Amino acid sequence: QGTRDHPPAHVVLRDRLLAAVVACFKRHGAAAIDTPVLELRETLMGKYGEETKLIYELQDQGGELLALRYDLTVPFARYLAMNKISTMKRYQVAKVYRRDNPATTRGRYREFYQCDFDIAGWFDPMLPDAECLKIVHEILSDLQLGDFLIKVNDRRILNGVFAVCGIPDSKFISTCSTVDKLDKMPWEEVRSEMVGEKGLSPEAADLIGDYVQRHGGLDLIEQLLQDPKLSQNKVAKEGLGDMKLLFEYLGLFGITGKISFDLSLARGLDYYTGVIFEAVLLQQEKEPGEEPLSVGSVAGGGRYDGLVGMFDPKGRKVPCVGVSIGIERIFSILEQRVKASGEKVRATETQVLVATPHKHLLAARLKLISELWDAGIKAEMLYKKDPKLLKQLQYCEDTGIPLAAIVGEQELTEGVVKLRDVARREEVRI
Repeated sequence: QGTRDHPPAHVVLRDRLLAAVVACFKRHGAAAIDTPVLELRETLMGKYGEETKLIYELQDQGGELLALRYDLTVPFARYLAMNKISTMKRYQVAKVYRRDNPATTRGRYREFYQCDFDIAGWFDPMLPDAECLKIVHEILSDLQLGDFLIKVNDRRILNGVFAVCGIPDSKFISTCSTVDKLDKMPWEEVRSEMVGEKGLSPEAADLIGDYVQRHGGLDLIEQLLQDPKLSQNKVAKEGLGDMKLLFEYLGLFGITGKISFDLSLARGLDYYTGVIFEAVLLQQEKEPGEEPLSVGSVAGGGRYDGLVGMFDPKGRKVPCVGVSIGIERIFSILEQRVKASGEKVRATETQVLVATPHKHLLAARLKLISELWDAGIKAEMLYKKDPKLLKQLQYCEDTGIPLAAIVGEQELTEGVVKLRDVARREEVRI
């Protein structure tokens, strides 16, 4: 059903991954918040465009209509509005729910983790936006997932393009979600959806095609600023001016090599108002005999300046920009890697097994293990009165416990413990 159980080895890997992501968020000064899994249905409705149909709605409970959260952005906006907060840098790692058609091979589930970082508040243009892109760059570089590209665009530039191509305002959002499919299907198919399903004229579709198939860097921004039609459009001009500034800041961060200004990037969600971005992994390096893993977008985000105002009774706005790291997709890549490398992931962190070589020594084991636990040492023993020594050492090998503390009659009389390095099979008396 598009959900899954995570066995211990999975959880260890996932925690490792989350720790790396959270460390980056903390390095950038974010505080953590937590919000409920349930939201009022009306909180979520009308915020996600065509994706609204994927919201998990719950049965009416005494007149209250609830739904499961679809992402962490809308609850964050609600949180800011309810608590009258106008400045905040936050991160949140939590599960979200989508009634999607699961494609589990590609890391698409109905219940999955999201890791979000957002900056809310009135600041000078493009500084928080540049930092969000820097964070994506840091995380993808740290995780060593192979080559990646961060595509950047701006909703204002797109809206300007639609306007100069003669698309009526009422069709902006639906045209946006069609353009967003350009990374998954060729222009011909996107064009026929525009004309056939969205009711655009073939001429308008072709004009859009001329723009949205372009990508580049500062050179392209300069080119569009000179474009006779676009430069006349106030909204597009603003967007291009900010995009130029953004590229300046990204240059100072030294990351423009991995950034592409891409006019086909639209991102399907309704709430974006300015800069939008998405990080994609480029062809995966393969081990011999390993299947190439096609994994699309691994991070995405953008600026949503109007969302908080929707929840504020007085309509007070709080500008926000944020990024979401696609942890499930990254996790499926790491999982494949671990499988391919044959690395054994330890499910526990036990440092020492307290063992005895012969019978009637349970009391000695219990006393010793209690001493270790009280000293903060991770220790285990077998739940048998008189286990065989071989069985105990075998348990260490199976679960990766590095040390065994052995106490026999002789050790007890001498007041020592034999500490055995399980892998090396060497012993010292302590």
